[in-house]
Amino acid sequence: MGFTSAWAISSHADEVVTALGPRLLPAMRADRAHPDAGRRRAAWQREPLPDHRTWCSPRGGGGEAWDAVESFRALTAPGRQVDEVCDGSVDPSFHVLDDVWEGQDEDGMFLSVHRKEYAVSSLFHALGPQRAALLPGWCGTFLLSAPRVRESLPLVERALTFAPAERAAVEDRDWLDYAEGEESVLDGPLRVWRTAARQGLGLCGVAVHLC
Repeated sequence: MGFTSAWAISSHADEVVTALGPRLLPAMRADRAHPDAGRRRAAWQREPLPDHRTWCSPRGGGGEAWDAVESFRALTAPGRQVDEVCDGSVDPSFHVLDDVWEGQDEDGMFLSVHRKEYAVSSLFHALGPQRAALLPGWCGTFLLSAPRVRESLPLVERALTFAPAERAAVEDRDWLDYAEGEESVLDGPLRVWRTAARQGLGLCGVAVHLC
């Protein structure tokens, strides 16, 4: 079954971040507190997955290797609670497209949309668990005030800044297909973080299914 997913990081004044809090934060916390969430993340941290180009082999044979791939994909897919809040299922008067992303300019937003893929999955696989753990929030979802954006910027820079050899390795592990000139998941988040910190803005990160 096909699907289209999006991961976006958008910049907002603190009053907007405050207004979004009652809608988004409970859903973000619920996804993080799901009984399977911590187990899946701990399993990935204990044993990072091999090259994604080998993932088709355990599928045929089943077993623990394929279970680990499926667990990672479930961990890094859009969380059910955030998904339902953002697509209007919880409140038809609120939708992420209109109430969070609408009106954003290119400098203040990173958006990654893919068919049958999850941007956060590819980013986390590319980074590995140690670098991914430096990113605030839970698997690509977060709601941060301007002070928290500034405080977290050094960690985000550590996660997303690479020496040349490191850069080549993480690019090789990013399996997403990009159109010419499209910003990758390795570049967009840090750009938006730095811009928001410089402009005194907060950030909202959400991963959702669009269809």
